[in-house]
Amino acid sequence: MAKELKELTPRSENYSQWYNDLVIKADMAENSAVRGCMVIKPYGYSIWEKMHDELDRMFKETGHSNAYFPLFIPKSFLSREADHVEGFAKECAVVTHYRLKTDPEGKGVVVDPAAKLEEELIVRPTSETIIWNTYKNWIQSYRDLPILCNQWANVVRWEMRTRLFLRTAEFLWQEGHTAHATEQEAIEETERMLNVYADFVENFMAIPVVKGIKSPNERFAGAVETYCIEAMMQDGKALQAGTSHFLGQNFAKAFDVTFINKDNKPEYVWATSWGVSTRLIGALIMTHSDDNGLVLPPKLAPFQVVIVPIYKTAEQLAQISEKVDQIVAALRARGISVKFDNNDTKKPGWKFAEYELKGVPVRLALGARDLENGTVEVARRDTLTKETVSLEGIDAYVADLLEAIQKNIFKKAADYRAANTREVNSYEEFKVEIEKGGFLLAHWDGTPETEELIKAETKATIRCIPLEGDKTPGRCMVTGKPSKQRVIFARSY
Repeated sequence: MAKELKELTPRSENYSQWYNDLVIKADMAENSAVRGCMVIKPYGYSIWEKMHDELDRMFKETGHSNAYFPLFIPKSFLSREADHVEGFAKECAVVTHYRLKTDPEGKGVVVDPAAKLEEELIVRPTSETIIWNTYKNWIQSYRDLPILCNQWANVVRWEMRTRLFLRTAEFLWQEGHTAHATEQEAIEETERMLNVYADFVENFMAIPVVKGIKSPNERFAGAVETYCIEAMMQDGKALQAGTSHFLGQNFAKAFDVTFINKDNKPEYVWATSWGVSTRLIGALIMTHSDDNGLVLPPKLAPFQVVIVPIYKTAEQLAQISEKVDQIVAALRARGISVKFDNNDTKKPGWKFAEYELKGVPVRLALGARDLENGTVEVARRDTLTKETVSLEGIDAYVADLLEAIQKNIFKKAADYRAANTREVNSYEEFKVEIEKGGFLLAHWDGTPETEELIKAETKATIRCIPLEGDKTPGRCMVTGKPSKQRVIFARSY
C-alpha cells in the first residue's frame, strides 16, 4: 500500500492525473467494457447512497414524492419543444430495432432487419418530455396541482470525452419535475430547490457554493431561467454542482397540458425541473482530497471511524476486541458509523495507509499497552495529526472531533475560494488573470455575442450571475457598454 501511495500523482504535477489515480486507487470506480461508461464500485457507490439518502429526506421534507418514468422516449416527443431538442440532439442514443437473430454465417448475432421500430426510441437524456406527456393525463383542474414528483434514475448523454464521475455517457442522478397553477408558485419552487441543493452541498459535502442564474447561453435547453450553484475545485476551475430550472409554460404548451383555473378558465400549467448527479462525487474528491488520498466529510463518509487493533498474540486480540465492542456500541449509540478491522491478513501499517487513502475521517489504534494505560491513539484524516487520549469518554470525544473535521474542511475550501476570487476591470487584465484560475468577477454587457467572444478567446464561461453580493452597475470589460452587475467567469469542468 505504501508503494501504491507513492504512485499517486501529486496534484502540483498533474491535477487531472492525480484525480484519475485517486478514483482508481481509492477503489471508487473504474472504466467499463462500454466506452465512456463507468463501473461504480462498492466504496464509491456507498458515498452515492449517503448522498441519495440525505437528499431524498430533504426532498420529502419539502413535500415531494418519488415516482419512476420510462427509460425510453419516443423520438417525436423530443421534437415538440424546439430548444429542448436542439440542446440534446447531439447527445442522444437511439434505439432503432427490438430484436437480434443468429448470424446466418455463424458469427454470433446480428440485428434482425425485420425488427425495425416504427418510431425510434431515445434513451433518456432527461425526462421532461415523457413526464409532461404523462402529466397531461393527470391534470384537469387546479385541484390537481401542484404535482411534486422526483425520480431517481440513470440517464444517457453520449459524451465523446469522458472522465470518471465528472462526465460519463451514462450516469446516475435525480430529476425533480413539478407542475403548478401559477407562475409565482413555480418560481418559488425553483428557488426553494436551489436552496435545498445549496444546503446539502455546503452542510453535508462541506463545499461552499455561489448561488446564481445562468446566462442565456448556458441556460438549460427549454428553460425560461436556470438557477445554479457553482463550486470551485482545488485547481481553480468551476464545477456546476446543481441546477434548478424554471420552465415557464414551455413544456405544457408543447404537450398541451392545461387545467381549469379558479376562474373556471383553461390555462397552461407552469413547470420546474431540477437535478444533481453522481458528478457530485467528483466535486467531493476535487474539493477536499490531497496527495495522500481522499478526504471525506464525516457526514458522507461510508464509515466515519475505523478501529485498528495492534497485537502480537491471539490473547491480546481477544482482550482488545472485548474493549472495542464497548467502544463500537457507544459510538453507534451516538449515530456514528464505525468499522472494526480485525482482519489478520494485513498488518496495521498497511491498514493505516489504506484508510488514509480512502479518506476515513477518524482512525483509532488500540494495542495491549493502550489497554493497560486506558488510552487510545486517535488520528484525524483532514490534518493527518495524531494524539493519545483517554479511553474514558472516547465516544463523546470522537463525536466532537467529527464535527470539528466537518467544519474544518468546509473552512479550508471556503478560504481557498476566497483567496482565488478576484475582481477584474479590463479585458487585458482578465486575459492575464484567467490563466491563474479561480473565479473572476467582471462586468459583462449581457449580450451572447460578447459572451461567445470571451469564451472563444479565453476558454472561460460565465458560471453564473450571482443572486447575492455586490450589485453595483458598471461597464462591460470588453465593449464598455452598461452592465447591471459583475458576473462570475471561470474555466470549468
